[in-house]
Amino acid sequence: MAVTLVTGPSRSGKSEWAEYLAQGRSPAPVIYVATAQRRVDDAEWQARIDQHQQRRPAEWRAIEEPVALAAVLSTAAAGECWLVDALGTWLANLLEQEETEWQTTVADLLTVLQQTPAEVILVAEETGWGIVPAYPAGRLFRDRLGALTRRIGAIAHTVYLVTGGYALDLSRLGVRLPEQGG
Repeated sequence: MAVTLVTGPSRSGKSEWAEYLAQGRSPAPVIYVATAQRRVDDAEWQARIDQHQQRRPAEWRAIEEPVALAAVLSTAAAGECWLVDALGTWLANLLEQEETEWQTTVADLLTVLQQTPAEVILVAEETGWGIVPAYPAGRLFRDRLGALTRRIGAIAHTVYLVTGGYALDLSRLGVRLPEQGG
């Protein structure tokens, strides 16, 4: 099992970096897990999805899974590379979960990540670098995503921060913080 976390702000290149990493795992088959849900009434959102699809190699298998991420990843096999794009979108799809249910969802994902025989690359958005959101849903999203990426970072073999067109290997450059509770 090898878990890689790629995180960074919007439009920083984190998806492209994750795709580059996955391509470098050749000849391992790549399974791309898209967490975004199509919205036919949102042309800009659809254009983002289309851009991601066009950038991916044709031989990659794509799975669209907006909710059951742990269940999908539990099917991963040795010798495969799974790329999940992105955790923030997945979290947004589950934002209405009560805290207890959310903690169970996170625990299930962490368990699968720790037990998978495949290589998994996860893309996550960084949202907590600015002001505190004015609305409860925004604060909940930001806090849950920050806690999720920290917990995944704690079990990941490699963590990259992508910003300003550069990928920094935080696993080599940084010092891991002590583990935190839930």
